[in-house]
Amino acid sequence: MKARLVRIGNSRGVRLPKPLIEEARLQEEVQLRVRDGAVIITSLTEPRAGWAEAARQVRDQDQDRLLDEPIATEFDRKEWRWR
Repeated sequence: MKARLVRIGNSRGVRLPKPLIEEARLQEEVQLRVRDGAVIITSLTEPRAGWAEAARQVRDQDQDRLLDEPIATEFDRKEWRWR
């Protein structure tokens, strides 16, 4: 996809199409960096940020159990074998 640099005061910028922004899951603030001559734009927040810590807290509170009882399937009954 081609784009043009546009003047923004003393700087220049690129207008990003809405579908591109949505696909990249960008929010209001982004992280910019340069790598091998390319400008990389990434979201400041990582997907699933904080999930590991939340899981640790649930485990520490002894709350990490299945919500429903497991239901055996045909595969479980006929094919699955523990080694």
